[in-house]
Amino acid sequence: MRLASGLSPKTIEAALKGLPNTLFAVQILHDAQPVGMGRIIGDGGCFFQVVDIAVLKEHQGKGLGKRIMGEILQYIEAEVPESGYVSLIADGQAQDLYAQFGFVHTAPRSVGMAYKRPQGVAPEDA
Repeated sequence: MRLASGLSPKTIEAALKGLPNTLFAVQILHDAQPVGMGRIIGDGGCFFQVVDIAVLKEHQGKGLGKRIMGEILQYIEAEVPESGYVSLIADGQAQDLYAQFGFVHTAPRSVGMAYKRPQGVAPEDA
């Protein structure tokens, strides 16, 4: 689903380790097949991140992203403490969708950054 919707690939090993740590997940099915998804990860108290918002290309433009984000926002409003920090990284025009749900740019006060491990360097070699 990640690749088919335009997201970056993840290894099976990474998915098996990461998915059980999901705080909240949404999945949309069509004819019993997943066509959309989204989830929240974090520590459950201070920090929450919206990730893996994806809709298969043939189902995009039908409001499924809004339905996914609506469910995620309900979780945020019900479960995230007032002092909790909820963040996400918006790729391209996805920022327009997220803005409809109250997400705002943090720059210039803060900017998103990511660490990318050099190719071919295993953690034990670093």
